[in-house]
Amino acid sequence: MQLLTKDIERKLRKNGEAQKIAQAEDRALDFFPVVKLFTPDAGATWLLTELDPDDPDIAFGLCDLGLGFPELGTVSLTELREVRGRLGLPVERDLSFKAERPLSSYAADAEALGHIA
Repeated sequence: MQLLTKDIERKLRKNGEAQKIAQAEDRALDFFPVVKLFTPDAGATWLLTELDPDDPDIAFGLCDLGLGFPELGTVSLTELREVRGRLGLPVERDLSFKAERPLSSYAADAEALGHIA
């Protein structure tokens, strides 16, 4: 399975560009997650909202490695493509995921629960 479709990548890039402009104006945007990635055999999940316009291999979002400490941050798409879980399965895209709220709301819930719900 392709980790990101062209449409998903386009949305992530668009958000990254908008965030860069907002940060130059000393503000931040709170996007809805564009894509949910997960390891089917390791309990890790990523809700990604944008790509760094200066380095499109770097995505920003809510990262949960399954250790009880989800956090907002960046992740390398190259590294995600190389990650394998306990059974050797690669990271997958959740085909049924539809974001219902902004990333900050998912982050608040994940902090309270210790994982992305």
